[in-house]
Amino acid sequence: MAVPIPVAAVGTGNVGKHALSQLITDPRFELTAVWVSSESKSGKDAAALAGLPDAAATGIRATTDLDAVLGTGPACVVYTAMADNRLPEALEDYRRILAAGVNVVGSSAVFLQYPWQVLPDELIAPIEEAARAGSSSLFVNGIDPGFANDLLPLALAGTCQSIQQIRCMEIVNYNTYDSATVMFDVMGFGGRIDETPMLLQPGVLSLAWGSVVRQLAAGLGIELDEVTETHIRLPAPESFDIAAGRIEKGTTAAMRFEVRGMKDGEVAVVLEHITRLRDDLCPDWPQPAGPGGGYRIEITGEPSYDLDLRLSSRNGDHNYAGLVATAARVVNAIPAVIAAEPGIVTALDLPPISARGLYGRR
Repeated sequence: MAVPIPVAAVGTGNVGKHALSQLITDPRFELTAVWVSSESKSGKDAAALAGLPDAAATGIRATTDLDAVLGTGPACVVYTAMADNRLPEALEDYRRILAAGVNVVGSSAVFLQYPWQVLPDELIAPIEEAARAGSSSLFVNGIDPGFANDLLPLALAGTCQSIQQIRCMEIVNYNTYDSATVMFDVMGFGGRIDETPMLLQPGVLSLAWGSVVRQLAAGLGIELDEVTETHIRLPAPESFDIAAGRIEKGTTAAMRFEVRGMKDGEVAVVLEHITRLRDDLCPDWPQPAGPGGGYRIEITGEPSYDLDLRLSSRNGDHNYAGLVATAARVVNAIPAVIAAEPGIVTALDLPPISARGLYGRR
């Protein structure tokens, strides 16, 4: 049997707890440490933070000290800490971890999926320099941005003779997504229509999902002329509650946006999100293939494709399944990322992520 890979976890939130659960229970890995952002979690056993039963206790206590985590000698860190509202700190975390000679797989910040021509060079350079200095690699991915709009559409595109457009869509009801920070502060749900939330500030959509269209373009071998964005929001017809809190009548309850990669005046690649907080809102907008929502890929070419990806879980709904998928996508990538050349690596650089050892797990 192969020697388990020593791995540390940074973050135990919506995605992190699922990553931590797999690191504890998957025999391919040996958990060395857990970093948390709050004193209220510090000192708790890793299994408790992962939602595992008391019998699964690891004896590994969470800490707020990143240096202490790195001192446990992990070969890789799974980084799922929130980055949307602490971007400079997250980028500095990556630099420190990589410079220490530790590989990283992560779910945030999402533009690191493919940062070139998305981030300014002065933000990319310190991370790349740290990776070279530490002979380490960084891979940021998930379900979206990630598998649903990089590997999956490019795999379909590989069966075409010609391509005019690739469109990747998320069509999801977010009513059970239990993060007030993401739902209210970042996305602006429950906010006034005439106020602009963080996500819809000029350039932010292109920053967050520009990595998707840039990577798809790179996979097609084209250089985009520009990346543009558009959005629309619609109000709640009456007040109602969601997992993250109260949505008052007249405040934002549905959102639709596109990030478009333009080539010769045409939309070559596009990332589109259709987000509702109730299934009955905006009935004229595209509808999901199954309850709650999922992902859709539309390729216009020869041949053309329409592919719907539906997520489910025996432990929760579509939003729960998406969080598990995001965690598993990066955790399962650990062996390939450790073997990769130093630097920022993407889905275009790595071999297919292996499912070896996953059969029969519960």
